[in-house]
Amino acid sequence: MPSSLPQTYLVILTSILLILAIVVGRQVLKVRRNEINLAKLEKSGAIDSSKSENLYELGSAQLKKRLYPQATISLKKALKQITDEPSEAKAIIENALGFSLAAQDKFNEAIKHYKNAIREKNDYPVAMNNLAFAKQKLLQEDEAYDLYKEVLEIDPNNKTAIKQLGKLNKRKKSSSENIIYKKGF
Repeated sequence: MPSSLPQTYLVILTSILLILAIVVGRQVLKVRRNEINLAKLEKSGAIDSSKSENLYELGSAQLKKRLYPQATISLKKALKQITDEPSEAKAIIENALGFSLAAQDKFNEAIKHYKNAIREKNDYPVAMNNLAFAKQKLLQEDEAYDLYKEVLEIDPNNKTAIKQLGKLNKRKKSSSENIIYKKGF
């Protein structure tokens, strides 16, 4: 009996270390894969490419590496190069550009690009969620609320919209309770 306690401890410790090694290993492989992809795109001269597809791939790789100013430049070039692509491709690039700008706290510019993305592809829940988030950051919560409601009409199981609506409802409820408390009702 007394020897089972140290064995149990070692088994648990080994299991935890194994799980940690797997998690860290997966993260290292993911980061390495992103770095290799970015290096390959930069080496192939994607930044000087005349194809919007190559520029979008470069911008996406830069977004994954959180190189937002560089991604903004690449994605703006991709928008200028769009010619024969379907409107869905333009919507995806506009959304990515909006995301890049929002990550730099340029929410007004991001909103323009999100709206362009939605104009190109009407039922685009990702762009609508991003637009609502930017509106929230600019304290336009009523507009954000309406946008999240629209997203749920398109995709009733959209986790982002459900979560954000819950937060907005909670905030509205607590602010109305504070007003009542302050007035003494």
